[in-house]
Amino acid sequence: MTRLATGVILLLLALCVVSSAGSRDIVGDVLRLPSEASRFFRPGGAHVAKEDDSTGTRWAILIAGSNGYWNYRHQADVCHAYQLLKKGGLKDENIIVFMYDDIAFNKENPRPGVIINNPYGEDVYKGVPKDYTGEDVNVNNFFAAILGNKTAITGGSGKVVDSGPNDHIFIYYTDHGGPGVLGMPTNPYLYANDLIDVLIKKHASGTYKSLVFYLEACESGSIFEGLLPEGLNIYATTAANAEESSWGTYCPGEYPSPPPEYETCLGDLYSVAWMEDSDVHNLQTETLRQQYQLVKRRTANGNSAYGSHVMQYGDVGLSKDNLFLYMGTNPANENYTFVDENSLRPPSKAVNQRDADLVHFWDKYRKAPDGSTRKIQAQKQFVEAMSHRMHLDHSMKLIGKLLFGIGKGSEVLNAIRPAGQPLVDDWVCLKTLVRTFETHCGSLSQYGMKHMRSLANLCNAGIREDQMAEASAQACVSIPSGPWSSLHKGFSA
Repeated sequence: MTRLATGVILLLLALCVVSSAGSRDIVGDVLRLPSEASRFFRPGGAHVAKEDDSTGTRWAILIAGSNGYWNYRHQADVCHAYQLLKKGGLKDENIIVFMYDDIAFNKENPRPGVIINNPYGEDVYKGVPKDYTGEDVNVNNFFAAILGNKTAITGGSGKVVDSGPNDHIFIYYTDHGGPGVLGMPTNPYLYANDLIDVLIKKHASGTYKSLVFYLEACESGSIFEGLLPEGLNIYATTAANAEESSWGTYCPGEYPSPPPEYETCLGDLYSVAWMEDSDVHNLQTETLRQQYQLVKRRTANGNSAYGSHVMQYGDVGLSKDNLFLYMGTNPANENYTFVDENSLRPPSKAVNQRDADLVHFWDKYRKAPDGSTRKIQAQKQFVEAMSHRMHLDHSMKLIGKLLFGIGKGSEVLNAIRPAGQPLVDDWVCLKTLVRTFETHCGSLSQYGMKHMRSLANLCNAGIREDQMAEASAQACVSIPSGPWSSLHKGFSA
């Protein structure tokens, strides 16, 4: 080869390198390999390409379905989840927050304007979007937000999941629940069949690639058990199976307990398990399945009486996905290596979700000075709550006896269907019997949701509306007064 030819070849190579550098083919003094050509041809370089290739747009709906200071933990959970997603890189325009927003500045809150989710935690309230608060936290708006239906929204920011076919959606719900039902701070409650119908419609619209649903509530497994079909590209995990309570944690008098000035539970066991895991890990390498296994172990709480069985439903194959697809990841955790035990905590004492309000009233009563207005108020709240519970329990038992006889009534009310079957065959019947019961006996409220299985069993046994009305009228001659029995918000169904 002549010296001239060699010089021409070297000149051409130099021009190629310069041209490549001008097109960002050299990043950090490293020449890109041909296998990275797809990234090379995308404007913005490797980071943007990674975002486009692997995730589409991430969307999230975070919803706390309760109100009242004694339910502090639910809004604390949601605020923590927001901070987690925000650090993960999700934008506010893609995170929709539902919370009643009566906790941060509640007169009972020892740190006005601050919400914490664990005893040593930082403020998780700061910066949280107020998309839907107060009466705007309702079933209609929640469903409209999932479906991206702006015209069906009433009040609030109007923000909805305006997703496309390559996008990933994360939904996190935390509140009280019961068989087949989830609570809301406004009536009606959220019924499992309606939620499944909405998820099926969302899938039919072709506006997501995959959807993950984390659900914290008592009997939360019943929301998906026998109802969520495979093939929707939806993966769901629940804090409990279809027939057990979920648990509050960081509660007064338990270990670990909140700071002494707090008189309420700070979080929920399943919820803090998945969030405290996500807080420390590199979510680009941790999968949904790895988190499920870890959260399952922590929520079982050493298989003690103070834990529940975390479940998974739907397209379980999606659990191979990295959490990054749905939550992003905190860059500070980039070098954190996942180990099965590294975000587990020792077994702790937890509080049944349905008893957390009593824990608050009792702790408030115990700490208040003798003879003070605060002590009298706490005693009144405790007595009203217990009176309401006894009224509901007694009424339901009596209705069972009136309809089926003394011997068989309890057997029918407490029957549990085999795993894999939905709670009830006729959801219209269930809602009708709920309305009938509440007409004569008063609101079920967050505690009374525990009786939803009994009402479903009445439907499964063929009880008609007129039969239920007659039995309810006999069982409930009067409705106790007080906030726990009020019907001013309407019916639960």
